[in-house]
Amino acid sequence: MAHNPLAPEWLSPPADANTLIDGLWPASAHRANDGAITIGGVSAPDLAARFGTPLYVIDETDARSRAAELRAAFDAEFARIGTTVKVYYAAKAFLSTEVARWMVDAGLNIDVCSGGELAVALAAGVAPGRIGFHGNNKSLAEIDDATRLGVGTIIIDSPIEITRVAAAAARHGAVQNVRLRVNSGVHAHTHEFLATSHEDQKFGVVFEDAPALVAAIRAEPSLNFLGLHCHIGSQIFGVDGFAESASRLLSLQADLLATGPVPELNLGGGFGIAYTSVDDPTPVRQLAAGLADIVAAECASRGIPVPVIAIEPGRVIVGPAGVTLYEVGTTKPVQVGENTRLYVSIDGGMSDNARPALYGAEFSVRIADRVSAADAALVRVAGKHCESGDIVVDADYLPGDVAPGDLVMVPATGAYCWSLASNYNYLGRPAVVAVVDGEARVIVRGETIDDLLARDTGISRSAHGVSTSSTSGEGSTSTTSEDVKETTR
Repeated sequence: MAHNPLAPEWLSPPADANTLIDGLWPASAHRANDGAITIGGVSAPDLAARFGTPLYVIDETDARSRAAELRAAFDAEFARIGTTVKVYYAAKAFLSTEVARWMVDAGLNIDVCSGGELAVALAAGVAPGRIGFHGNNKSLAEIDDATRLGVGTIIIDSPIEITRVAAAAARHGAVQNVRLRVNSGVHAHTHEFLATSHEDQKFGVVFEDAPALVAAIRAEPSLNFLGLHCHIGSQIFGVDGFAESASRLLSLQADLLATGPVPELNLGGGFGIAYTSVDDPTPVRQLAAGLADIVAAECASRGIPVPVIAIEPGRVIVGPAGVTLYEVGTTKPVQVGENTRLYVSIDGGMSDNARPALYGAEFSVRIADRVSAADAALVRVAGKHCESGDIVVDADYLPGDVAPGDLVMVPATGAYCWSLASNYNYLGRPAVVAVVDGEARVIVRGETIDDLLARDTGISRSAHGVSTSSTSGEGSTSTTSEDVKETTR
């Protein structure tokens, strides 16, 4: 079929709009004989019937395997240059107690950036010593809890945190391991809001200030300086940005070694994944080899020992393992000049996937409960919220007979979708279901109308009869309520 002029230049019409594009989907995803997409041995129609829609689905085996494969790749490559690696799973990508346990099972530590994330990790049974605590504005209570509980590492993000963490550690009779987050000045090739190592932004300290701040850390008897930390951004392809950042950090590391030990270097995370057919992320093994080569060469050129390396991947582990399942509510062809775009409206939207609205992120989509021989049509998948910017998939091709009642699935939503979810327009956040070996189970319960109303202190339940029980399945937020009948005047 011919290219639709309304489509972006990168999006080519597919030979078959039913095909699941390699690299976008969980490893187990395929179409069964009846045409339904099946993940972890469970079909999309079965998931919708049991749990309702919208629904986040995570392939447990895929997530566990990605964590283990990343761990093995970095272990092997950095052993080659004579050092070890600490891998921290970046919990902000997606965190639940079960996911935290999967990551620990694979040999990863957990990186948190709030008291809430810390509480989830601890509830999962993660040993405090395996937790790193980030954040540009850790509260005094969070710092106190972290030092009291024995969190393995706190990342110092500003000068004021040196005295705060030192005081809390001293109060609890502890010596707290800390890293100092510095901005290397490297600008990652990513969205402005995702680039986190340029100078004019909220994270970390200016590169030139680091020696004096390290001296201040070393002067505190209740602090133990482990090393520097830098995070250059998110959704990064290639190793060039990491190479330049590592070079600058190791130059600083060499200077700091003249006045004391610097046993570790944290290079951060931000490894990218594929969201569309044209994305070409760097394979994990290639990333690990490239980073190891860079670190070895930079250390050799400066005559310094190779430090223990730490990294903080999140998206690259859980992102491709997750999908979101929706039901189509309406379709509407919109004529623009001589061309047509088909709007496909779903029962979720920016409340369960804020990334397109926040960053202009691109996603892909496929019909999930059947295949079709209809000609492909350019579609825009829109949410149900009262916002014109409520778009989940800006542009993709689906069979032109996509219709109300169809199930559609958006891949690569395992990271930063549930984490950023909201209750906009009073939609409950969807459930998260893990699938493995033909079984599905809820790992995060979806919110009901009752959950939403429970926080509103102005509601008098004796005055209003409200039925808010779910009728759509054990994990669903697609609840049906009886009319609210006024019983008092």
